[in-house]
Amino acid sequence: MNAKVQSILSYIGIAWLIAYFGGKKERNDFSRYHLKQGLGLWIIAIWNVLVSVVSVISASIAVLLSYVGFIFLVLMIMGIIHAVNNVKKPLPVVGVLFEDKFDFINNS
Repeated sequence: MNAKVQSILSYIGIAWLIAYFGGKKERNDFSRYHLKQGLGLWIIAIWNVLVSVVSVISASIAVLLSYVGFIFLVLMIMGIIHAVNNVKKPLPVVGVLFEDKFDFINNS
């Protein structure tokens, strides 16, 4: 699996695991970058789901979180587009939070 395929898969949920474990030999700086961005995005998505479950008692919070879910989808598509175009660009708003995190990806 080449670096571009790893980068694209890093934004697609469970496929992140395939990209991480399946492409260790072909990993480069580009694929590591997108693996970090994708993992950060999925952590935010899981947090959003947990908050949604807790907020089921308030309809106004649930409506707000549905917008957050839509924003997550847009960010995922933007990340895939960046990976396809061979661009190392952080995701809007949340991408800069994950550029220097997840050191285990650098060490693998």
